[in-house]
Amino acid sequence: MKYFTLVILFITSLAHSQNKSKLECYMDAQASVNHFSGTVLITKNDSVLLKKAYGLADYEWQIPNTIDTKFSLASVSKQFTAVAILQLIEQGKISLEDKLTKYYPSFPNGDRITIKMMLTHNAGFQMDYDELYLAKTSLDKDSVANYIMQKPLLFQPGTKTAYSNIGYYLLARIIENVSNQTYAAYLKTNLFNKSMMHNTGISTNDSIVSKLAKTYYLKDNKLIKNPYINWNFNIGHDGVYSTVEDLDLWNKALFESSVLLNDASKRKMFTSYNDHHFGLGLLINPFYNHNHQLIAHDGGFFGAMTSFNKFTDDGVFITVLSNNQSPSYLIAYGLAAIVFDKPVELPYKHIPISLNPTVYDDYIGRYENVIIFKKNEKLYYQDEDIELIPESRIKFFRSDNSNRTIEFVRNEKGKVAELIVTKAGVKEIKKRNP
Repeated sequence: MKYFTLVILFITSLAHSQNKSKLECYMDAQASVNHFSGTVLITKNDSVLLKKAYGLADYEWQIPNTIDTKFSLASVSKQFTAVAILQLIEQGKISLEDKLTKYYPSFPNGDRITIKMMLTHNAGFQMDYDELYLAKTSLDKDSVANYIMQKPLLFQPGTKTAYSNIGYYLLARIIENVSNQTYAAYLKTNLFNKSMMHNTGISTNDSIVSKLAKTYYLKDNKLIKNPYINWNFNIGHDGVYSTVEDLDLWNKALFESSVLLNDASKRKMFTSYNDHHFGLGLLINPFYNHNHQLIAHDGGFFGAMTSFNKFTDDGVFITVLSNNQSPSYLIAYGLAAIVFDKPVELPYKHIPISLNPTVYDDYIGRYENVIIFKKNEKLYYQDEDIELIPESRIKFFRSDNSNRTIEFVRNEKGKVAELIVTKAGVKEIKKRNP
C-alpha cells in the first residue's frame, strides 16, 4: 500500500513538473516573440506552477519587472468595489435593492436604478465618462456627478445589459457616503489589510509608490507613454494597483475563507444574473472557461492589461498583469489550456508571403459563427477591419493580432470543409456551413 502511494505521488509530481515546463516555455515565447512585459502567477491548490516576471517596469531606465512589481489593475478593480458593497450590506447599512436616488436624489431615472443593477451592468448607463478624467485636472465630485447625470441611458433600467464603468464609479462614491471614509481608506482597512495585501492600494496623481510599473500603450505599432489620468475620478471601476502575489492572497481570502464575506454574500457575488454572465464585480463561467467552472474578470486601459481567473472546482488560480498592452486575457486563456492538458501552439514569428488571390475563392463562406469573405483581392475575417495575411497557402494570421491564426482544412474530396481558429495557441475547429 505504501509503495502504491509513493507511485501515485511520483506520477503526480512528474505531471506537475511537465506542466510547469510547458507553462514556462509558453511564457518565454510570449516574452521573446510577442514582447510580453509583466508578471504571471499560476497556482493549483497549494502548489505554485509558475511565478515569473518578464520585460520592463520602466522603459526609459530599462528597469526590469520583478515578482513584486505593482501594476495598475484596470477593470479587475471592480471586484473590490463589489466586495465593499456586500460588506456594507452585511452590516445592514445598504441593500442591493436600494435605489440610486437614495444617494443621488436628482439622478434622472434614479428611482428605477438599483445597487444590484449597477453591479450587474443592467442599469442602462453608457460605457464611460473618460472624456472627463482623461482631460481635466480641475474636477470635483459634484461636477462629475452632474456630468454623468446628463448622459442619456442606453435603455430602460433592468431591461438589458451593457458593460459600464459609470455604475462602478457611482458605487465607489456610495461606499464613501455610507462608510464616512474615502474609497481608498475603506478598501485599505476592510479589504487589503484583512487579506494581508500590503502591496496593494489605490492610484493617485501625487503619491510615490515603490516598485510601481509605468504603463505604455501601442500607437501606430510603437509603444508610447500613457496619457494623463485623473485618478481621483477613475475609481470604482479602475484605480487599484497590486502584485500577482497580493492577488493570490486576495484569491485565498475571497474564495477560501470568510475573512471578507460570509457564505450568503459570496453566493450573491458568484451568481450569474444575466446572459452576459455578470455576477457582482466578476464574470461567472464565461465562454472562455475551457469547460471548467470559472470565476474571472479581465481589465484593459491603455497599457494596463490584466486578467484574474479562478477555476473553482480545480483549485487553479491564474493571474496575468501587463504594463505594455500585452493581451493578458488571451495569455491567461492559453495558460489555462496548458494547465488542463490541452494542446497549445507556442507563439512564433509570422512571416507573410504572397499568394495569387484566386486561391481565396475556395475559402469564402461561413464557418459556424465565422464569416470569411474576399474584397479587392484580399481575404477578410468577419469584417473589413480584420484582414487575413497569408503565411502559407492554407494558413493566415489576423492583421489586428498575429497571435490569432486561421487555417483552412480540406476533406477527402479536396473541398475546404472546416477551418482551425487558433487563439493564443489554443485551437478550435469551425465546420463549414452547407
